[in-house]
Amino acid sequence: MGAPIEAPARRRRHARLIAAATELIAECATAAGAVFGRIAQAPPGRRDVTVGRWPIAALAAGAPARLEAGRDQDDERWPARAAQEREEGRTTFERRCALAEAENGLLGAEFGDGQVGAVAAVTAPQAAAMGLAGAGADFLDALAEPEGALELLARLTGGGEFTAGEVLDDATDTAIVVACLMLRDAAGEQDPSAAALGCLAAARQLALAVTVASTDDPAHGLAAAA
Repeated sequence: MGAPIEAPARRRRHARLIAAATELIAECATAAGAVFGRIAQAPPGRRDVTVGRWPIAALAAGAPARLEAGRDQDDERWPARAAQEREEGRTTFERRCALAEAENGLLGAEFGDGQVGAVAAVTAPQAAAMGLAGAGADFLDALAEPEGALELLARLTGGGEFTAGEVLDDATDTAIVVACLMLRDAAGEQDPSAAALGCLAAARQLALAVTVASTDDPAHGLAAAA
């Protein structure tokens, strides 16, 4: 591997993904506003208000592809950095695998044949993958207190099993997946008000994704959402 590539600010590295998520936030608000606006315009005594929910269904159908396209475009804009991140990911994955193998060895010595009760211990690669997913989820949970979230990120990356970028990227992915699932659920709601509320909940998750995608190294603090 050659000399390290100077990392751009994450809000630039993930600019297309952030832009796509921000556009979807606005469209979620517009779709929900159309529902509630129609209800607000109806006469007070009217019980049945016809409200079209197709904009929410369209958002649910198109959001995953739009967000994935933004991610791909970011990789195309920063090919050297993307390649370096993949190499860093292989290194940290191997470290997590080695740690998991050592832990499995201890379990095998204690319980025999890699079994804990009637449950077989997970493989080292499985544990390595789950470890990253858990780290990203823990960071999202900690975001209610930004300073605490940064302290957690520093602890997670202190042993070399994760990079800050990996944890932040996984947290971003988790927030995006949750947002897309919320949009799908909203599109399936029969009650227009419930559909609109679900759309707004998805917008909040997308805003969280934007915040995390814009977060730089802990030394620089939490970046504001782009």
